[in-house]
Amino acid sequence: MVNTSDFIARLEYLLKYYDISASSFADKVGVQRSSISHLLSGRNKPSLEFVLKVIQKFPEVNLYWLLNGKGSFPQETKKKFTPTPKESPEQSELKERAEKPKKIQRIVIFYSDGSFEAYDED
Repeated sequence: MVNTSDFIARLEYLLKYYDISASSFADKVGVQRSSISHLLSGRNKPSLEFVLKVIQKFPEVNLYWLLNGKGSFPQETKKKFTPTPKESPEQSELKERAEKPKKIQRIVIFYSDGSFEAYDED
């Protein structure tokens, strides 16, 4: 069960953290401004729909922190470790070729009558 007074305190903390008014917060989340006012006054309890909208709009808000104060805010992002794959001999050879400057050795022009001209580097 969500403790309403603690939830209100966390909601007020969000407003201060993002430095926005209750009405701006309502607009961003996509709820009526009166809904935020009623939540902050303690008249209404937060709905699941409201909580999910907050989490969706502000992904750094930890669901468990918002609901019961456990966890952290802003939510710590976990860095995923991705090992760097070793280069295969073929890959390193291709890389070396790509790094070397290329020179044009020969240009060949083919004509529709079957004849051609070749130009070689001198």
